[in-house]
Amino acid sequence: MAKEFGAKTTTDEVLEGVNLKGKRILVTGVSAGLGVETARALAAHGADVVGTARDLKKAEGATAEVRKAAAENGGSFAVVEMDLANLASVRKCADALNAKGDTFDVVIANAGVMATPKGFTSDGFETQFGTNHLGHFVFVNRIAGLIKDGGRLVNLSSAGHRFSDVNLDDINFEKSEYVPFLAYGRSKTANIQFAVGFDARHKARGVRATAVHPGGIQTELGRHMSQADFDGFLENMRKQREAAGLPPFEFKTIPQGSATSVWAAVVADADAVGAHYCEDCHVAKLVSPSEDLMSGGVYSYALDAAKAEALWKKSEELVGETF
Repeated sequence: MAKEFGAKTTTDEVLEGVNLKGKRILVTGVSAGLGVETARALAAHGADVVGTARDLKKAEGATAEVRKAAAENGGSFAVVEMDLANLASVRKCADALNAKGDTFDVVIANAGVMATPKGFTSDGFETQFGTNHLGHFVFVNRIAGLIKDGGRLVNLSSAGHRFSDVNLDDINFEKSEYVPFLAYGRSKTANIQFAVGFDARHKARGVRATAVHPGGIQTELGRHMSQADFDGFLENMRKQREAAGLPPFEFKTIPQGSATSVWAAVVADADAVGAHYCEDCHVAKLVSPSEDLMSGGVYSYALDAAKAEALWKKSEELVGETF
């Protein structure tokens, strides 16, 4: 009988008894939090893991446990430089990987930023959309040929996708007031729609793409929030859950938060998760906007194939490349 996993399941529990020897997995954003734990768990089960990081020195310091886990369990770990907020850096990294030619069984698009002050990437895109979506859009598409037939793409999204659908007519908030969490929501919806679009293009060769919500975790992702903003966010959440008759919100640990990424990458049935959104180590249900933000589930616009296609075409237009 299949193991039952849930919100409190950790990476080590998901991977219990799983041998990843010979599997090559790429994880973006391995200088902190979920990326480090995801890489550690995979390497601890024998996988050869390649991580990307904007700051190589920071990543080297943060991944000592990953290297130790790899050495002790027959895996390997290496870090390459890539700044998702700079498409020249993204293209350079992708070109280097393509030139090397090593293939991957899984790509986990883990890196991201949240609730940043209004700003722009090196290429002039709103910071969160440019980093969380467009950086990964260019990177993953440029190395798509390195993903083995039967491989997977896992995009880290968030329950924050429920803050907003993507607004293709106002990517940079030129027509509306910039709201940090609204911008975050747009970028996280884009992560899901990108998975839907990628899955449609590659499933004929067995490559499936999915998006995952790790859960509420206290990591560096929240570094742009003031304590007052953070406290207000938690209080609003408490009121919402109380009104909905839900139990108090509990933060996940980092190993619990990384579990869904690992589950979707190497444990779940590929056809079950392809073109879907997952949370708490299962495929999420569709929910309506009337339901509490933190009660789980995915909004239909995030999985809409037509919206995914529109985002794909707009993204190609913005980055000046066709995939």
